[in-house]
Amino acid sequence: MKHFLALAASAIALAATPAAAQDFVIVNATVAIGDGSEPIRDGVVIVEGGKVAYAGAPDGRTIDTDQVIDANDAWVTPGLFAAVTTLGLSDVGAVSESNDISAGGAPFSAALDVAPIVNPTSQHILVSRAGGITRAATTTVPSGSIFGGHGAIIDLDGDANPIMKSRAFQMVALGERGASLSGGSRASAFVLFRNALKEAQGLRGSTGTPQISEIAKDDDLFLGRFDAEALIPVLNGTQKLYVAVDRAADIRAALALKGEFPRLDMVLVGAGEGWLVADAIASAGVPVIADALDDLPETFEVLAATQSNIGRMMRAGVKVAISASSGTNPRNMPQAAGNLVALGKIPGAAGLSWGQAFAAISSIPAAINGYDGTAGVLKPGALGDVVMWDGDPLEVRSVPTKVFIGGVEQSLENHQSRLRQRYLDLDESDLPKAYDW
Repeated sequence: MKHFLALAASAIALAATPAAAQDFVIVNATVAIGDGSEPIRDGVVIVEGGKVAYAGAPDGRTIDTDQVIDANDAWVTPGLFAAVTTLGLSDVGAVSESNDISAGGAPFSAALDVAPIVNPTSQHILVSRAGGITRAATTTVPSGSIFGGHGAIIDLDGDANPIMKSRAFQMVALGERGASLSGGSRASAFVLFRNALKEAQGLRGSTGTPQISEIAKDDDLFLGRFDAEALIPVLNGTQKLYVAVDRAADIRAALALKGEFPRLDMVLVGAGEGWLVADAIASAGVPVIADALDDLPETFEVLAATQSNIGRMMRAGVKVAISASSGTNPRNMPQAAGNLVALGKIPGAAGLSWGQAFAAISSIPAAINGYDGTAGVLKPGALGDVVMWDGDPLEVRSVPTKVFIGGVEQSLENHQSRLRQRYLDLDESDLPKAYDW
């Protein structure tokens, strides 16, 4: 039995060991750097030691490797960075036992932390990886409170530990959603939010670290101690604050909070009417993660919805990423980005160039999440996340043919691909006879 246990433990250890990064060179490729520039024809990508060593036009440099991939003019891009998602938090949305996306009945709110519960083998992760997504920001959604809790940055390489950075950001819902969670009025949502920051401020005290203070002894605290303490990094500016808000007036109110709490590292999520207050957003230096395909008002807070929203905000100087929820599934981000490229051909509309659109699903969301120049881009020193496509990645029919994460080639197989292949392989004689009228 001891020998069996030892062998079992060895097998588990081997299974948990990350695959070694590969050194490889891709030649004859249409290379998208991911930084907003336009694609480079006949380009080269070199990955060494799990990181990008070079990407661009051929310049004669080489590395010691036998793995040279001829792309034959295929597109090569950095991996996509998806924000904001719930990847790894559910298997079947309609089955509550497999769904950890919301915690409406929990005694905690801001203290919730997704890091211990992300499932790296979730089919949602595998499907997204097959769609070219290599890194993502994942979080529970506000449900029992305006706070969603601590979100995490994850990789999609299937290793036992997908967490790149835990407690990377805190999510708070204002606007209509915040109103519904806090008593039915935006007035209540904003007061609750400001009060929560004040309570955290009281716990923090003048030292900047948690301590017993008068406010901590007050039985009338709205937040529990764990939730209030969870907001201290937000106050200190060491944790990003994702504010889900859409209406122009609500955006202005959220930005005004930076005057009272100047260290807030705020990111607007949604910003459906952001174009109306784009100058104010740009002046505040606050980035935005916005939906790309909204053109009709689904709610009263987005009566001014337009597909030109992102283009107009970018023209005003706002750093904007395309939300992974555009089109409901994270792997649809390229479709949303491609739509904005097409929008640029419509007179009077504010679309994006190809380079801008691709950056909005790669380097910009990576930078917003603290990975500026190290993820979502093919530049020396960046993570070796490389995707090969069978066509223009912003065309709806294009799909990845190879995905590397940290220099390691990944499997593109998942339940969807196996089901598709199952029916492609069926012979007509295997099919049941049609009903004979």
